[in-house]
Amino acid sequence: MDYRQQFYCMTLRMSIDCNGCYQKIRRALLQMQELESHLIDRKHGRVSVWGAFSPQDVAIKIRKRTNRRVEILELREAAGPGAGDEQGGGGGGGQMP
Repeated sequence: MDYRQQFYCMTLRMSIDCNGCYQKIRRALLQMQELESHLIDRKHGRVSVWGAFSPQDVAIKIRKRTNRRVEILELREAAGPGAGDEQGGGGGGGQMP
């Protein structure tokens, strides 16, 4: 399966102990071209990334660049950039006579 064509949202668990750790993780994420966006939750030690990437490759790159343990908590396929929200308006809406 070719992951590079697929758009993913991946949540990672990492140790973010101090401001220096946060900056190191942030710099590593900003250098990664395949990521569209990221969110770092310092309080819960979570990092979320969005983009068209291979999940294993991204986790390994973050691990190598930050020298920190990385655990993939969640991996979801997501709509690509500009795809919009394709969910319908709900069920039914007709009135009973």
